Amino acid sequence: MSVWFRRGVLAVSSVLVLLAVTLLIMALTGTAAGADAAAQPAGANWAALLGAAIAVAGSCVGAGVAVAYTGAAALAALSERPELFGRAIVIVGLAEGIAIYGLVIGIILIGRA
Repeated sequence: MSVWFRRGVLAVSSVLVLLAVTLLIMALTGTAAGADAAAQPAGANWAALLGAAIAVAGSCVGAGVAVAYTGAAALAALSERPELFGRAIVIVGLAEGIAIYGLVIGIILIGRA
């Protein structure tokens, strides 16, 4: 792997971790709910937060399994035909998209909490 690829992966991972920590802090402090937060009793939005956690956790586990299988198949295909690199990266990227969909659902649920 090239140095630029590793730096790019590190940068994207850092941004995602910062986003997750920010969402966690917002969910725990209740600042994401806006003006309606004062009208609701504390802990009234636990179901939305639990749903967001389940959506993000489930999609990340699913993406991990998908990337494991597609990554192994892509490496096997690349060992025989190196010209398939572009197609292999697209397939592995589609599998990683599952985690992004779960993160979007989690953000929507936290926004409605």
